[in-house]
Amino acid sequence: MATENKNLSEYDKNTIPNAKDFRFGIVVSEWNDTITEGLYNGAYDALVDCDVPLNQIIRWNVPGSFELIYGAKKMLQTQNVDAVIVIGCVIQGETKHFDFVCEGVTQGIKDLNVQTDIPVIFCVLTDNTMQQSIDRSGGIHGNKGTEAAIAAIKMAYIRQQASMSHPFHQPLLSTGALQIEDKPRKIENE
Repeated sequence: MATENKNLSEYDKNTIPNAKDFRFGIVVSEWNDTITEGLYNGAYDALVDCDVPLNQIIRWNVPGSFELIYGAKKMLQTQNVDAVIVIGCVIQGETKHFDFVCEGVTQGIKDLNVQTDIPVIFCVLTDNTMQQSIDRSGGIHGNKGTEAAIAAIKMAYIRQQASMSHPFHQPLLSTGALQIEDKPRKIENE
């Protein structure tokens, strides 16, 4: 299990780009709301901890995980955000409904990332049991919402840097911080 030996809530603030000028959208599914509220709280707290102003965090609720796609699409179109986090929880049941919802949401969020210039971060738990979801929404494995918020900050930063006139690269530093170059690097075979 990927989260067995990892606390989803742990991050090194020194490796996170400055987020004070970014605007984030969070679309939250109302289905399995005990879990999705925990995920939202983890995301919200991490954004605030990384200096995102409260008025730069927008929350929209949608009925279920399948509706996250439409909610994210409309947020991208109307809210001038730097990244969107979609939060949902689908728990395996007795029918194939689980498979269809998980596949549809995954593909829909992937499509938004391909079709738009604003990153959409996937924070949808797809667990076999309620206990697994509890463990990943503030329980023994930490909070996947926290992890999603840190990913959103990093992706907003990448988007910002990619739009600038000078390139950036990932240095081989222990901090993992992105480094911006003052002049373009020569590309081999140019």
